[in-house]
Amino acid sequence: MKPQPRYLLKWTALLLAACLPATGLAQMPPAPVSVDEARLDVYAASLWVPGTVISRNDARIGAETDGRITWVAEVGEAIEAGSPVAWVDDTDLRLELEDNEAQLQSLLAQERYQKANLGRLDRLASSNNASVNQIDEARAQLDMTVQEIRRARVAVAQAERRLEQSRIVAPFAGVVVERLVQAGEFVGRGSEVVRLVDTGNREIRVQAPLTVAGHVREGLEVSVRHQQGESLSPVRRVIPVGDERSRMFEVRIAADNPAWVIGSPVRVALPNSDPRQLVAVPRDALVLRGSEIFVLRVTAENTVEKIRVDTGIGLDTLVEVIGDVSGGDRVVTRGAERLQPGQSVVVSGGS
Repeated sequence: MKPQPRYLLKWTALLLAACLPATGLAQMPPAPVSVDEARLDVYAASLWVPGTVISRNDARIGAETDGRITWVAEVGEAIEAGSPVAWVDDTDLRLELEDNEAQLQSLLAQERYQKANLGRLDRLASSNNASVNQIDEARAQLDMTVQEIRRARVAVAQAERRLEQSRIVAPFAGVVVERLVQAGEFVGRGSEVVRLVDTGNREIRVQAPLTVAGHVREGLEVSVRHQQGESLSPVRRVIPVGDERSRMFEVRIAADNPAWVIGSPVRVALPNSDPRQLVAVPRDALVLRGSEIFVLRVTAENTVEKIRVDTGIGLDTLVEVIGDVSGGDRVVTRGAERLQPGQSVVVSGGS
């Protein structure tokens, strides 16, 4: 008799194994599987949305007075709050201040003379040697001088302020990330000089769909995925105004991890439903054959039984199952492809 090819013998053995009755499964060696437990807990569906780590203080610092730039801080330089980031040439401002102070001193001298003159006229009037008109005129001149002095003091204060504004200072501590002018350039009032970013005060900005607005609140802990892994962070602010075109609203989330660089992309899980108690299993535990969905539960005797289920909400790596599955049940997550109900298994991984 002509020997059969090996591949035909292999397929014949597989077909015979598939046709064995349930009682024959007990004679087969236990199949190695990985298992995990079904979870019974309170869950809410989550929607993963992209976000960006930003600084809470990110400003383009502008000049407050006109003039020529004499110095600008270097890019990457750390600046303390109140320290200068640039200087404007203050030569003309110092000359203006000196002129205003000289005018003030001149008016003060004039005031002293007019006060003395009015005193002499008052003494002469007591002996009828000065007319009322002379006294009134002297008093009016003194009053006008007093008002001129007030105006001169205001002019001095304004010159001092403009001189102070020639020193462009940082309103908060940060790092210079961009020089918008160079030394020698002329700037006007309001011209942007440097971009200053506070690298120690961060948060995550997320644009979320309006469908989750009813489930997001301040103080809620949400999952944040980043390059270093995944962590929980509280929602700091919810801006309850949606964009008419994108149908999105903004959420700000705390970002206290010093390893997060400003501008880094992250993903944030926002709740998409109200929390409720349910049973969830790992996605790998679901077996789909045609229109049928089931899980293979491992019994106390280390045999598997087939449990038909319906699926509910997705929970990242878990999925809700509706059926005869309870919290704590062991379900097969690896090695379920060729298992038959009633077959013996040996747990090689999982719980």
